Amino acid sequence: MNFNATLIGEMISFAILIWFSVHFIWPYINKAIEDRQLKIAEGLSAAERAHAELKSADMKVAGEIKQARQQASEIIDKAQQQANQIIDKARAEAIAEINRLKAAAQDDIASMAQRARDQLREQVGALAVQGASKIVQREVDASTHKALLDQLAAGL
Repeated sequence: MNFNATLIGEMISFAILIWFSVHFIWPYINKAIEDRQLKIAEGLSAAERAHAELKSADMKVAGEIKQARQQASEIIDKAQQQANQIIDKARAEAIAEINRLKAAAQDDIASMAQRARDQLREQVGALAVQGASKIVQREVDASTHKALLDQLAAGL
């Protein structure tokens, strides 16, 4: 190998280039790299925080959904209870109305039966008086006739 001045000049210029790069260029490059590392670290930190917030939001949403379902279940239960109460009340009112109508019908039947008995007594009494008057034929006057009829009706 042949050492000549060109090789020595190239080594000196390379050494100057390295010294210049280390003192003037490298700090800017190193600073840019460090800034970029900080931005990446901040981005990763923000992503982790966002992930943690997302987890807490998911848990909060799940709790809210659970609470909403529980409230909906309670509302449905209350509505079912109210419906049952309304049905029971309507049933009780219907039974009371049926009993009232039944009692009224029984009263009507009893009064109709009593009227029928009274009419039957009057008719039987009238028939008995007619039969007796035919037998007695003018031996009984009108006042005696009426007294006999009333007595017969009371006896029946």
